[in-house]
Amino acid sequence: MPSDVVRVIYRKYDGSAHRDYPARRLAEDDLGVWLGVPAGTESVYHGRPSVEQIPFVLLVPRHAWWTGMFNPPPRTSEVYCDITTPARWVGDDTVHLIDLDLDVVRRRETGLVELRDEDEFAEHRERFGYPDDLVAEAEAAARWLLGALGDGTEPFATSYRKWLALVV
Repeated sequence: MPSDVVRVIYRKYDGSAHRDYPARRLAEDDLGVWLGVPAGTESVYHGRPSVEQIPFVLLVPRHAWWTGMFNPPPRTSEVYCDITTPARWVGDDTVHLIDLDLDVVRRRETGLVELRDEDEFAEHRERFGYPDDLVAEAEAAARWLLGALGDGTEPFATSYRKWLALVV
């Protein structure tokens, strides 16, 4: 039986800490593993202790090069997708992800979908020596997400709402 609590660990390509927090396993379906993070959750962000002020739901797909964070108001991003390496699970209670800088975001008020942090991706590609195949996968995931967040592809249309309701 899977653990109720999953430790989510994001690192940068050079191994440096990015984000680290516990999440509650909500469900697992054909889209991946749904994790809930309530407000008040203690976390680490860029190596510093933090506390999540706004709850969210994280979808960790099984083999995709992204994760999806689904947010309630007042957060201005309704959906925030990090481009990452595919999830690497250690047992059923820890998931490791390498954050690859690029983000695809859908804004709550306008529905605008935007690609963010291309400059950081270019800088880290040079500094950390991202291999060409990693760059191609990251860019392909970003292109797919730009379309999917705008055209009603699930899980970005409505399927996340039932999970978000459990943590709000």
